[in-house]
Amino acid sequence: MSTRIFSAELVLPGGIGESVPDGAVVVEGELITEIGPRAAILERAAPGTPVIDLGGATILPGLIDCHVHLVFDASADPVAGLTRIEDRSLLLAMAGRARQLLDAGVTTARDLGDRNLLAVRLRDAIAAGQVPGPRVLSAGTPVTVTGGHCWFLGGEADGPEQIRTQVRRNLRDGADLTKIMVTGGTMTAGGPPPWQVQFTPGELSLAVTETVRFGRRVAAHVHGLAGISAALAAGVHTIEHCSFATADGRLEATARDRLIREIAEAGTPVCPTFSATLDAVQQRRGAEVLDPWLERVRRQYEAGVSLIAGTDAGIQDAPFDRYAEGLLWYSRAGLPAEAVLEMATTRAAAALGLSELTGRLAPGMSADLLAVAGDPRIDLRLLRTPVLVLARGRMHLPTDTVERISRSSLSEPGRPAPTGADHPAPAGADRPAPTGAYRPEKIG
Repeated sequence: MSTRIFSAELVLPGGIGESVPDGAVVVEGELITEIGPRAAILERAAPGTPVIDLGGATILPGLIDCHVHLVFDASADPVAGLTRIEDRSLLLAMAGRARQLLDAGVTTARDLGDRNLLAVRLRDAIAAGQVPGPRVLSAGTPVTVTGGHCWFLGGEADGPEQIRTQVRRNLRDGADLTKIMVTGGTMTAGGPPPWQVQFTPGELSLAVTETVRFGRRVAAHVHGLAGISAALAAGVHTIEHCSFATADGRLEATARDRLIREIAEAGTPVCPTFSATLDAVQQRRGAEVLDPWLERVRRQYEAGVSLIAGTDAGIQDAPFDRYAEGLLWYSRAGLPAEAVLEMATTRAAAALGLSELTGRLAPGMSADLLAVAGDPRIDLRLLRTPVLVLARGRMHLPTDTVERISRSSLSEPGRPAPTGADHPAPAGADRPAPTGAYRPEKIG
């Protein structure tokens, strides 16, 4: 089993306030075996152990995207794109999107709705090392009502028996969790609106009970106030979007804040799904239209809600290689940079049930990490261009890094990689092999 040492000017293990200046991480196969000061680690290292010196870079845990849809293409009409492609070609396209996530520093991604469990097949191919990509958790086909939100993915279920059958079928066929569409959404022609609840309280509780019986978790797509309350009462494990949508577009602050307190008290993580979509909305409609969204997230943070990062990648204007843009929007909402990094690593891992596996740098954890050219606690924009990514110990050079290499050359083999704007690859790194209904200004 190969042992490698990755050293850098700064190592961030993952917790707020934790840092190792002039640090190093020891990776043996797929696992981290040691983390600490560079000098001490090099002193203990066996002679000949490869050292990948990243110079002035920062090493931090691999990023986690808690909400993606690999079946969608992030085009102007992702539903139309999906309906035009057959499964074999779609699977190949999904593999390309998985690589884009890896380019962005994402080493774990939770896919919350696909067609014919294609994400399960891709998950297994990535795990086997057949194609590059992050660790994938797949919800398979999301549970919805007939004609409900994302019915075209194939998960329609009406009434307790059909819901039970759909949940069991998904889990039997390899899904890692259940995704249920508690409310309507914005990208299903003729479907229920975002504020309308699709299931009864008893049906939601049944979906959760059945899933938990098999040791799995439930992610709830939910926008409106009534849906959020219903999801909390049913005991879902994460709330996706949580936009507090109402039929008239108005929201009484007292009702919103009361519900935020309930979410915080329940300890249920919320994934607001901020992404590059917000940049597109800002360009089309102006920055002020996003102020209510930023305020809601800020109030949740201040109330102690456990926020986690996810982009809804695949929907319009949310490409898979721009993960960092969503994190920048949390910063614009007023969240401290270290809190945002925690949302994308340790908190995300906990929400997904992966705290013992990933989300931080520590002995025994999966070797999921990335390096960026500087300190992301000072400037989150550095996360846009990772220098190097490790996913389960497999080294990956992001496409941007490869392109920079093609425009420059290493002066001598083994020289530490610069960490400026045109940093080349670190020495020793190897590149592994129904439509028209979507309204992006509704944000998810």
